[in-house]
Amino acid sequence: AEKVLGYDLLSLCLEGPRDALDRTQHCQPAVFVASLAAVEKLSRQRPEVVGRCVAAAGYSVGEFAALVFAGALDFAEALQAVKVRAEAMQKASEAVPSGMLSVIGRRQANYKFACLEAREHCESLGIENPVCTVSNYLFPDSRVIAGHLQALEFLQENARKYYFTRTKMLPVSGAFHTRLMEPAVEPLAEALKSVEIQKPLLCVYSNVDGKKYMHSSHIKKLLVKQVVSPVLWEQTMHSVYERKQGTDFPYTYEVGPGNQLGAILKKCNLKAWKQYKHVDAVEDEEVAE
Repeated sequence: AEKVLGYDLLSLCLEGPRDALDRTQHCQPAVFVASLAAVEKLSRQRPEVVGRCVAAAGYSVGEFAALVFAGALDFAEALQAVKVRAEAMQKASEAVPSGMLSVIGRRQANYKFACLEAREHCESLGIENPVCTVSNYLFPDSRVIAGHLQALEFLQENARKYYFTRTKMLPVSGAFHTRLMEPAVEPLAEALKSVEIQKPLLCVYSNVDGKKYMHSSHIKKLLVKQVVSPVLWEQTMHSVYERKQGTDFPYTYEVGPGNQLGAILKKCNLKAWKQYKHVDAVEDEEVAE
């Protein structure tokens, strides 16, 4: 990773500084590498689990890690593409004051209508072509809305009107998975041209449509589209865990930093979550004998 990136990612992850690690250009490669490091740890501790795996999915940049795990992408080539993606998204973020707002709403919350009124508010302030849209579908009654900062501030101020019970700004610098990321599309498409993509050895689900990738050109196309498309994570969870009544749910392992995907799974499918475990690359290290 250090060779590909040109800086010491391990010491940045372990020692910080935190604000440097939180920057998009460093954060995305860090999540990608730490996720695959956790896979290595799992394959040493429980090789049979990795050997029997039937499906994989990754959230946003995690999709690159899922595709490496499934044998579709080479680690170094994928990391190079992630580096380009992260730097281009960082640059796009800096062009417009924008961000992401995590929202938990009541059943009657109408996210589309809220976003429409937030855009109209921006237009009244003189902002041309304002962006405010759902960028991540997390679990029933929870979304991330992304766009111009003025739109997100408007939604926070009017949360009660839209039946939002909780709103929280995310610690990111831009409106990821919206058209404000369009400047990042071309650099990523260019980087992926030289990447050899194989057919995955197991099912990998796409963030763009929540469905299985079918072939390598499909992967290339959707990885680029993903940058400006909402992450359909809730829909992906339904695709992954669709079962006939009475069929057992598989074991699920979340590999990498944080266990937010486990928390989302619990809200989407409690029965599937009961078979869930989290594996972090650096926690619970066994003492060397």
